[in-house]
Amino acid sequence: MGCCNARCWLITGAVFGVALAILGGVLIPVGNIVIEGTVNKEAVIEPGTTAYDNWVAAGATVYRQFWFFTVKNPTEVIENGATPVVMERGPYTYKTRFLPKDNITFNSNHTASFVLPTVAIFDPSMSAGTEDDEVVVLNLAVAGAYSLAPKPLHGVLERKMNLTNSSLFQTRSVKELLWGYTDPLIKNTVALFENGTYDGPYTVFTGKDDISKVSMIETYRGESKLKFWKDQYCDMINGTDASSFAPFVDKKKPLYFFSSDICRSVSASHMKTYSLKGIKVFRYSLLPSTLASPVDNPDNHCFCHNKEITKNCTIAGVLDISSCQNGKPIFISLPHFLLGSSILTESVQGLNPIPEHHETFLDVEPTTGFTLNFAKRIQVNMMYGPSKVITVLKKVKDYTIFPVVWLNETATLDDATADMIKGELVSRINLLSMVQKTLLGAGIAIAVLCFISYCFVKRNRNQGKLA
Repeated sequence: MGCCNARCWLITGAVFGVALAILGGVLIPVGNIVIEGTVNKEAVIEPGTTAYDNWVAAGATVYRQFWFFTVKNPTEVIENGATPVVMERGPYTYKTRFLPKDNITFNSNHTASFVLPTVAIFDPSMSAGTEDDEVVVLNLAVAGAYSLAPKPLHGVLERKMNLTNSSLFQTRSVKELLWGYTDPLIKNTVALFENGTYDGPYTVFTGKDDISKVSMIETYRGESKLKFWKDQYCDMINGTDASSFAPFVDKKKPLYFFSSDICRSVSASHMKTYSLKGIKVFRYSLLPSTLASPVDNPDNHCFCHNKEITKNCTIAGVLDISSCQNGKPIFISLPHFLLGSSILTESVQGLNPIPEHHETFLDVEPTTGFTLNFAKRIQVNMMYGPSKVITVLKKVKDYTIFPVVWLNETATLDDATADMIKGELVSRINLLSMVQKTLLGAGIAIAVLCFISYCFVKRNRNQGKLA
């Protein structure tokens, strides 16, 4: 009777263990469904959700840091045709994107429209000098006029330059260059950037009807496609604005986003997975193919407009955005011509591209799709070239894409936000995972132990009968 009771208890224990294991196994898909449902609900852009709060206003402080390229040998360049030598000055840091989105309107097709205020406030504590610091840079008006004026009118431009004492290079304050000054040559305001204006309007999907489309841009300035590139592929508006993506990010797939700063959409690929303040994030960076020449990446053929300047579209690392800048000869690149052709760094001395300092990257939390840390780094360049009429360009040997300034727009989550994410998301997922694994492991262990014990008791009983 005692032996029978032992076997019964062991069988019961084995059944209990199997039940625990099944419960643990069932909790895995059930738990995943619960997590997915909760995250998807909170990722929708509508009042009352976590996504909405982060979408309306940046949760972290966003800074824009500027480094200027001051020219060390302007006289030698003009008089002797010497290679320009530049030195980096900066950073000059501004707090930006601190104002919430404006004119937010929710539409009937599960989209939301808004504009982005572009206000910047100087932060002396994070800067290498003051806004009154002066730098010697390319004369923006001269470079622009050289490109915009037809060659038969270069004589007129030469006379106006002499009357206004305008040269190839100029000395200006940081504040003037960034936010505007009245140039004597064109008698109009010249500025590298805008302050106190708006970007947009944008219309994005809220994800209410399809979470995979959340934050994706439907239209920019009322258009579903750009009109700068005159090509169906290059004019596509793909992805989000990079501040967030659809939840449950698959690192095997690239992330797409649109940047109005460079007038195009780009993609970023997964580079590594690491822990940011205790939170697992995926690091995404631009691939070399993004700014590759059409020779290496045929998809970029529609971004090449001037074959003479780009050596028959063979120069990599720069993007001619004159088509979206009213014809002004502005070229965008990564800082110090990172990933650019050697001719770019040979035409201007003093540049030193370093990936860890000059690459653009995003750190995305994979469950929510929120960008928790980023650095958008771009360089603004202008072009000038040789002329038989304009005195200051007579010694110039070839077209030169000249660096003026590069910026680093960056933000990272603060400790309070990190603790909130870990408490509200990471710890709950980890707890659920631990319960699942504990039940599954304990159930299997109990079942196996009881089965082995049952076999041992049964063998002893059979041996007792034989004796």
